[in-house]
Amino acid sequence: MDSLHRILLVEDSPRDAELTLEALGEHHLANEVVHVRDGAEALDYLYRRGPFADRSNGQPAVVLLDLKMPKVDGLEVLRQMKSDAQLKLIPVVVMTSSREEQDVLKSYQSGVNAYVVKPVQFHEFVDAVTLTGPPDVIAP
Repeated sequence: MDSLHRILLVEDSPRDAELTLEALGEHHLANEVVHVRDGAEALDYLYRRGPFADRSNGQPAVVLLDLKMPKVDGLEVLRQMKSDAQLKLIPVVVMTSSREEQDVLKSYQSGVNAYVVKPVQFHEFVDAVTLTGPPDVIAP
């Protein structure tokens, strides 16, 4: 059996990244998680540039993407991914605190697979990250 693909976590908040990693670990996901802190790092990872030029082959199985980040925001990362023939089939789950209708609409128009609003309570965060409970997923 092939090894499991990585999960790319794109999150600038150390607290939210830690909660996501704990939630994934709590549900015994065997996938390796690569954490980058902004959209520029995410694009460097996906395109194997800069510090990621020598990373192993293969793209992530899924990208967990925050919207509001420094340097390059999540919507721009999403747009670039979905306009690239090599990246457009990678599922992208936006995980953000934004409930703004404009952000939801732009995300789905740009090709996001799911839009999850980050809850504040840890158990709700675990449910949202693992999509096993009643997450606050906003449909298109």
